[in-house]
Amino acid sequence: MNVTRELDHAAEDRWVTILGPETRWLDFRLGELWRYRDLVALFVRRDFLAQYKQTILGPAWHVIQPLLTTVTFTIVFGRIARIPTDSLPPFLFYFAGYVIWSYFATTLTKVSSTFIANASMFGKVYFPRMAIPVSISISSMIAFGIQFALFLAFLVYFRFRGSPVDPNAWMLAAPIVVLLMGALGLGFGIIVSSLTTRYRDLSNLVTFGVQLLMYATPIVYPLSEVPDGYRLLVLLNPMSSLVEAFRFGFLGAGTVSFGHLAYSFVFTLVILICGVLLFNRVERNFMDTV
Repeated sequence: MNVTRELDHAAEDRWVTILGPETRWLDFRLGELWRYRDLVALFVRRDFLAQYKQTILGPAWHVIQPLLTTVTFTIVFGRIARIPTDSLPPFLFYFAGYVIWSYFATTLTKVSSTFIANASMFGKVYFPRMAIPVSISISSMIAFGIQFALFLAFLVYFRFRGSPVDPNAWMLAAPIVVLLMGALGLGFGIIVSSLTTRYRDLSNLVTFGVQLLMYATPIVYPLSEVPDGYRLLVLLNPMSSLVEAFRFGFLGAGTVSFGHLAYSFVFTLVILICGVLLFNRVERNFMDTV
C-alpha cells in the first residue's frame, strides 16, 4: 500500500501542465503562446513554403503579383480613368498603396479560415490555437518584406530619374504603420474565423468584402481627391490614415494627421482585443460546431 502511494506521488510530481476548461473572458494566454514559440516558428516556415509548393515560379510570385497588379492599376486608373496621383509617378503611387494593403488583405483572408482549415489538426493534438493566426501574420510579413524591398528599388530608380518624390522623416513611422496593418488584419481575421464556426457562409464573403474595402481605402486614388462631403466617411476607415502615412513618408505626398493615426491605433487595439477574447472563447468547444 505504501509503495502504491509513493508511486502515485511520483506520478503527480511529473505533471508540469494541467489542461482544463477556462472560465475567464479576460484571459489572453500570452505566456502559453510564448512557451510554444518554436511551434509558431515551424508554422511560419510551413505557411511560407507551402504557399507556392509545386508551382513553376515559386516565391517569384511575391514579385510578379505586385508588378502585374500595379501595371494594371496604372493603365486602368492612371491612363484610362486619369485619376490624379498627387503629382507622383502613377506606377510608384499605386505600388506603394498595393504593397501596404496586400499585407493587410493577405493576413485577414488567411486568418479568417483558421478553424475550418485546421479543424483536423486541432482535433488531434493540443497547442495554443492562437499560434496559427500569429504564424500567418508573421509569414505574411515575410512576403511583405520582399515586396517592400522591390518598392524601395523602384523608389531609388524614380528618385535618380528626377521624379517628384520626397522621402522624409515619416519613413521612421513605417514599422508602426506595418504593425498596425498586420494587427488590424489579425484582429478582423480571428473575429471572422470565430464566427465561421457557426456561420460558414461568412468565409465566402471575406474575399468579396476585402475587395470592396480596398475601394473604400485610398489605394487607387489619393485622399486629397475625395470630395469634402465624403472625406470623413473615408477617414472612418482605419486603414485610410495608415496608407496615407506610408505614402507620405516614402513619397512625400499625401495627408498625415496625428489625430487620424491615433484613431487608427485605438480602433486596431479594440478590434485585436475583442478578436482574441472571442477566439479564446470559441476555441473551447468549436469542434462541436465546425
